[in-house]
Amino acid sequence: MTALPESVMSLMRAFGKAFNRADVDGILACVTEDFEWRQAAGPNAPDGSIVSGREAVRQALADRDTMYRDMRFSEAEVFMAGETRVIGTFRATGKYASGESLDVRGVDIYTLRDGLIATKDSYWKIITPQ
Repeated sequence: MTALPESVMSLMRAFGKAFNRADVDGILACVTEDFEWRQAAGPNAPDGSIVSGREAVRQALADRDTMYRDMRFSEAEVFMAGETRVIGTFRATGKYASGESLDVRGVDIYTLRDGLIATKDSYWKIITPQ
């Protein structure tokens, strides 16, 4: 894996900052019209839940806000993996809707096209009680 070109770094930085601000329009400005978000959980084996298109992403983010509160992403690192893929690692903290704390590490695999993010394939740790 290699360091990101400045144009890709700027895109990923804008995308990450928009996620942390819960700025849906800022998020959507960084993705293609046919953007596909493969979420970590969901009924569609083997991909989890697949959200396609900007308006569907807008709805998925609104739905996520009912499941989690005060989501923050930190400890982010991003690397190029080939010509059009970016690997990003992160730590997500916040609270579930129940009030229980959320603290997990995750990985996103991004595909880029025409200077925008075309796919985001998300994975994160499943923390279970001891």
